[in-house]
Amino acid sequence: MKTEATTTADAEKIVEDARVLLAATANIAEEKVAAARKRLAAALGQGENLLSRVRKQAWESARAADETIQEHPYPAIAVGLAVGVILGFLVGRRQ
Repeated sequence: MKTEATTTADAEKIVEDARVLLAATANIAEEKVAAARKRLAAALGQGENLLSRVRKQAWESARAADETIQEHPYPAIAVGLAVGVILGFLVGRRQ
């Protein structure tokens, strides 16, 4: 299972690869290559915007969850315990 850090690193690697591709094809003047470069540049911009929004939303969600747990620690413990018991029961039944 990928963590947020590896997913972010993968996304950043894709962005860097796309930038390298754009730079490598900068001197090629064919019409199809120029059109492909424009589409890639547009997709790259959209991808960066999407990644930024996802990071912001994940951060806000984590902060909201943290605040809720700090404001209501006992119900949070009860929910965690209940989920653990249910998962333990289900895993125990499968074996």
